Amino acid sequence: MLENLITSKTRLRLLVKFFVNIANKGYLNSLANEFGESTNSVRKELNNLSSAGYLERELKNNKVIYKANISHPLFKTLQKIVHKHLGIEDLLETVYNQIGDVQKVVLLGDYAKGKDSGIIEVLIVGKNIDRKYLDQITPKIEKKNKKEDKLFCF
Repeated sequence: MLENLITSKTRLRLLVKFFVNIANKGYLNSLANEFGESTNSVRKELNNLSSAGYLERELKNNKVIYKANISHPLFKTLQKIVHKHLGIEDLLETVYNQIGDVQKVVLLGDYAKGKDSGIIEVLIVGKNIDRKYLDQITPKIEKKNKKEDKLFCF
């Protein structure tokens, strides 16, 4: 869906990396290795996103560390778009109000690290969680999102 709007695969990967989880950070070489792309293509997109104000730069140990600029006026909107693109928003909307007294929902695994691996791992903490409902809804969510969802409940 989003790949039709953002034609640069590198830019899309960077947006997912930094906006799925605000704790995610990275530097040029690590990002190029993670994406399997040249440092030049990653550098170009990092510069574009930084100059637009979407990413912040921080110099640490002779490396420029990049992270999402949470004070940017479009931060929440971009984060919501990334969550929608990954299917996280639909997953939460479908499940959250139906399964019981939810206290916490935590994104785990590759998606928490900003890697679009196709497997969404979610930890749900609460009381009186309806496991039967989760077992029924998981295949439907997988089909809708075209991703494998793993829901862990505690």
